[in-house]
Amino acid sequence: MWILLALGGMFVIGGVFAMRAFVNSAPTKAMDDLFGDQHLKTAVALIELHRTRYGKYPDSIGDLKFTGQWDQIALQNVNYYPNPDRTAYYLEVRRGWIGKPDLEMPPEFWKGTGYDPKLKPATP
Repeated sequence: MWILLALGGMFVIGGVFAMRAFVNSAPTKAMDDLFGDQHLKTAVALIELHRTRYGKYPDSIGDLKFTGQWDQIALQNVNYYPNPDRTAYYLEVRRGWIGKPDLEMPPEFWKGTGYDPKLKPATP
C-alpha cells in the first residue's frame, strides 16, 4: 500500500514538473504571444469603440456593449484600468493561450487611443 502511495505521489510530482516544462516551452510561448496579441487588439478595439459611441471609456470591461461570443475570450484574459474620469486607461494581457504572453506594441499602435502606461497599477 505504501509503495503504491509513494509511486502515485511521484507520478503527481512528475506530472507537475512536466506540465511546467510544457507551459514554458517555445511552442507554447509562441502560442501565448499569438493569442495574447489577438486578445489585446480585440480589447482595444472594443474599448475605443465604446469611447466613440458614449464619449468616455467604460467603467469596466463588463460595461462594453454589443460584444460577440468570441470577444468574451479576449476580454476574460485582459486587465483594464481606467482613470477616474474615464478619459484614459491602461490595459494588460493576463493570459495568452496557456500562460502570460510577452507583448511589446510599437508606440504607433497606441496613437489616437486613450492608452496611458502611467496608469499601470503598482505591483505588490
